[in-house]
Amino acid sequence: MTAPPRAASGLLLVCAAGVVWGTIGPAVAIVGDRTSLSVLMMGAYRSVAAVLVMVAVVAVGRHWTTCRRLLAEAGGRAVLVGLLTAAFQMLFFVAVLATGVSVATVVAMGIPPVLLLVLHAARDRRPPSVPQLLTVATALTGLLLVTLVGGGHAPGGETTVAGVLIALASGSAYALSAEFGGPLTKTYGAVPTATATLSVVCAALVPLGVVAALVLDQPLTTSDPVAWSLLVYLGVVTMALAYVLLFAGLRTTSSGNAVLATLLEPVTAVLIAVAFLGEALTLPGVVGSALVLLAIASLGRQLEEPEPK
Repeated sequence: MTAPPRAASGLLLVCAAGVVWGTIGPAVAIVGDRTSLSVLMMGAYRSVAAVLVMVAVVAVGRHWTTCRRLLAEAGGRAVLVGLLTAAFQMLFFVAVLATGVSVATVVAMGIPPVLLLVLHAARDRRPPSVPQLLTVATALTGLLLVTLVGGGHAPGGETTVAGVLIALASGSAYALSAEFGGPLTKTYGAVPTATATLSVVCAALVPLGVVAALVLDQPLTTSDPVAWSLLVYLGVVTMALAYVLLFAGLRTTSSGNAVLATLLEPVTAVLIAVAFLGEALTLPGVVGSALVLLAIASLGRQLEEPEPK
């Protein structure tokens, strides 16, 4: 059965967000090589750039009325989604430091589809269907192959229980941000939802980045023009644009399908590492990438057009 056009286009938008997010790692790595900025300070600058762009988009698109209505009617949920988004980003950075890139990526990106599958089964009071289980299993197998043994991600640390638990918390925060953000974007649209959410993220990350830099005696800024251009890219493209794509996709795509589709992020990161950073792609990496793509392609056969609200 062919997926309804609106649902299929929503899935494509989420896939696009996953591809864009796949460029974060290489860009952050370059900034890290050229400066002494911490990842938290990078996140702070990134969130500022994202909010400035979203404010400009709101002004040009005349979304102020909808933004005010969102804050008046669902401000609490918007703050919750923003805090969950900030938490998942901050916890992921901590998990990487505690247990390495590979394990943190597998755990943080592997738990969201499983968690949402369980939550939706409990909400609907029926077990997941066989196609859903097969899709999640295929995607997670591909993620394991791509991230742990497929190249593109150096281990970067020793696996610890604390690091795994932090990565679990990061992935859970991401899953819940998609779950709670879906109703917002269905009612108020992608741009107002992204603007409200990213404003909360900025309010959380900027003070944290500055305080951490001062306490750890790390630099607050840099004079490197390449680093600044990449920080702007990280904010404008991988944050502002990516979250508009994600929220636009969530208008017609379930949160469970959305978190599966964003598994394109590690696949994209691996391909960039192979194409531009001289890393080798192993056979497990090829197989893993194919499995992730197969799982995402299978979502098109499971999509259902949501009921209008």
